[in-house]
Amino acid sequence: QTQTAPVVSEISKESGALTVAIVTTPFGFEGSRRNKQATNAIKKLRDAVDTVIIVKNDRLMDIIPDNTPLEASFRIADEVLRQGVVGISEIIVRPGLINVDFADVKSVMRNAGSALMGIGTGTGKNSAEDAAINAISSPLLDAPINEATGVVMNIIGGSSLSLQEVDRAASVIYANVDEDANVIFGALVDEEITDGTVSITVLLTGHPEFGEGGSRSASSQSDGGGSSQSDRNVPDFLSK
Repeated sequence: QTQTAPVVSEISKESGALTVAIVTTPFGFEGSRRNKQATNAIKKLRDAVDTVIIVKNDRLMDIIPDNTPLEASFRIADEVLRQGVVGISEIIVRPGLINVDFADVKSVMRNAGSALMGIGTGTGKNSAEDAAINAISSPLLDAPINEATGVVMNIIGGSSLSLQEVDRAASVIYANVDEDANVIFGALVDEEITDGTVSITVLLTGHPEFGEGGSRSASSQSDGGGSSQSDRNVPDFLSK
């Protein structure tokens, strides 16, 4: 797969399609050789796609509760990746409160290089705002976000999701990225959500450190208020 993915991606990109790859890097315990192989493969893939979203498996461990069985841990990791894919794709393919034109998404993701993804949920009175705080505080974001110049944000909530909630969530994002960032956001209603939960997926591009393996400093995390660190680190689906 590491050999064929760049070839297939290059063909896709040359055809004019917006080509996005989502990859995971090995766990630290898999050894330096495996990590070097992954780094080299990602470099080749980066040259063949518009955007490569890098999710580090070691970061996934930060959101998996201690003593979780191995098989369940991998299911959780798969679910995180699924949420990311769905969160970004549905912003285009599903009609919502705020619809997004595909050209807008391309303006952020075309030839963007490396990107990072964050996922957050919120419940209660400030559910959308808390979801935004949780998304930009996600352990999956391992570089400072305040210099991101491109942002795709998708908000999904139940029928009670209001325009005011969307505005507050967007304000959180704007306050934590570059002031001239190109922010594209959509809002979708899922009738199956009946408990007031709001989920937000953010895709961040345009920062030189994205994908380079740097760790995130505490100063780069939003203090947000109203949510504990444990709430921010654990996606809602883990607590069910």
